[in-house]
Amino acid sequence: MKKIHIVIIVLLILIADQALKLYVKTTFPLNTSRAVAGNWFYLYFVENPGMAYGWKFGGNWGKMALTIFRMGAVVFGTWYLGMIIRKKYHNGFIFCAALVYAGAIGNLIDSCFYGLIFDKGMVFDSQLKEYLGYSGLATYHSPGYASFLHGNVVDMLYFPLIRGHFPSWFPFWGGEDFEFFRPIFNLADAAISGGIISILIFQKKFFKQQLEEKKHQTIETKALVDDATQVF
Repeated sequence: MKKIHIVIIVLLILIADQALKLYVKTTFPLNTSRAVAGNWFYLYFVENPGMAYGWKFGGNWGKMALTIFRMGAVVFGTWYLGMIIRKKYHNGFIFCAALVYAGAIGNLIDSCFYGLIFDKGMVFDSQLKEYLGYSGLATYHSPGYASFLHGNVVDMLYFPLIRGHFPSWFPFWGGEDFEFFRPIFNLADAAISGGIISILIFQKKFFKQQLEEKKHQTIETKALVDDATQVF
């Protein structure tokens, strides 16, 4: 797979991810939804100050640390993608790595810049030690609601495929409602998860060539040692 192919894949994911985020951010009030397909697929606008699927930690410092980590991951990913293309790794593995890379960039853009370009966003209250929501629609405005590195990631993809109620006798969750799939995420999250899961599933196929080369080199090394042993 050539570098130009990877550039096209990454750009397509970034354009689709950012276009959907900007659309939702500017047309949906926070924590509102619209049905896309029946009762199983919604666009549900939430802001995520933390990691994928709503995981978060710390406050402003935790968010800054997470954004810096994302920046480091993108820098490493740039080098790593170039390396595996140069060494002609399996095309499937390169494609999956490109998905993870594009997803990391997509969420990094939100974290770095959305606080600078929008007038409204969730902000951390140091006294309450939690992020506070807002009302109304966000608009493009400078200065924005937060400083560089402190923007929130926009999430909107919601698939409540199965909804039900645990029976009273069910351990731990008896009598409670359940829902699958509950997390709300974005296209960047989906790209990261899809790339990682695919690598785990197809790792034997992806790394078959590398494993065979390593095995061949090991056999050759042993042969040299045996020959040397026979001489002595």
